[in-house]
Amino acid sequence: MYLNLIQIIISITLIVIIMLQIKGNTSGGVFGGAGVARTRRGLELRLFQITIALSVIFLLISFLSAFLAVRS
Repeated sequence: MYLNLIQIIISITLIVIIMLQIKGNTSGGVFGGAGVARTRRGLELRLFQITIALSVIFLLISFLSAFLAVRS
């Protein structure tokens, strides 16, 4: 029960963070336009790191949830 709730919270948080990252970039990169490679700094870097961490946590919780579902 708690794992499902945690998954929902993490998924909503991931959606919001990813939307913030897309909104921060020019729309040309989103629709396949040629983008300029640049280094992430400040808040953009922190959002990127949080996205990776939440994705890994979400994946681990999904595996744990599936494992516990099979065992019961």
